[in-house]
Amino acid sequence: MSDAAKSRPGLAVSSTGARTVTRTLPEETPVAMTFDGTTLAVMMASPADLEDFAVGFALTERVIERPGDIEELEVLTFERGIEARMLLRDDRSEQLRSRQRALMGPVGCGLCGIDSLEGALPPLPAVDADPRFARDEVARATDDLRRHQPLHDLTRAVHAAGFMVPGQGIVMAREDVGRHNALDKLIGALARAGIDPATGAMVLTSRISVEMVQKTAQARCAVIVAASAPTAHALRLADDAQITLAAFARGESFDLYSHPHRITAGATHVA
Repeated sequence: MSDAAKSRPGLAVSSTGARTVTRTLPEETPVAMTFDGTTLAVMMASPADLEDFAVGFALTERVIERPGDIEELEVLTFERGIEARMLLRDDRSEQLRSRQRALMGPVGCGLCGIDSLEGALPPLPAVDADPRFARDEVARATDDLRRHQPLHDLTRAVHAAGFMVPGQGIVMAREDVGRHNALDKLIGALARAGIDPATGAMVLTSRISVEMVQKTAQARCAVIVAASAPTAHALRLADDAQITLAAFARGESFDLYSHPHRITAGATHVA
C-alpha cells in the first residue's frame, strides 16, 4: 500500500483561518502495456496489483483468451513509470501482429488510440451465464464492497470493483484511481485465481459507462451492480449482451434496468 499512497502536507483553509494538515493521497503512475516488445497502451493507474492489471487488460482488450496465452510477464519500474512487459504464445503473437489496433477504450476519454468507429464499438459476445441473486444482496452489494477498500479508506479518492458470488457476498476486490483499471485488475485477478466470472456479478463504485459493459461482457460476466447510474448507450449494450444491469445500489434499494430474471424476490441463501 505504501507505493499506492503517500502522505503529503497541506493547508486546511476556512473562513476563520488556516491550519496545517497531512493527507494521504493516492499515487497515479504511467503504466505501459507492452506485448512482444510493442506498447499497445499507456494508462495512468495506481501502482498496485499490476500483474492482475496486465492480465485483465490483455483479456478485456482481446489480446489473449486465457492467462496461459502469456508465456512471460514482468513488471519493471523505471524513473518515469512502470512497464508491464508480456511475451505471448506464438499463435496469439501472430494474431496480435495481423490485426489492426482496435482497442476498446483503455484510457479516460474512451476513444483515444482507436483508429475507426468500428474499433470503438466492437461486437460484444452474448453472455449466457445465469447466476441468481436475491434482492437484498444486490441492494447491499456496494456497502459490502466498502469493506474491501483499504486504499479508499486512506485517501477517499479511488474506485473499486468487486466480485460478488450468490450467497457469499464480495469474495475479491481491486482498487485504482481509474474505474476501468479497477475492473481490469479484478478481471485479471479472477483469471489468475481460476475463478469463473460467469458465476457471479461485477460490483462497481462508479457509473456504468460503455467501457465497463464492454469489459464485463468480454469477461463473460452476466451481472453488473453499481453505486451510480448507467449511460443510455451502456444500457443499450448491456441489454444487447444479455447482461443484467442494476444501478444506484445503496442501502436497501436499487434500480433494475435489463434482464431482471437473474434477480429473485427471495432472501439470500447461504450455501
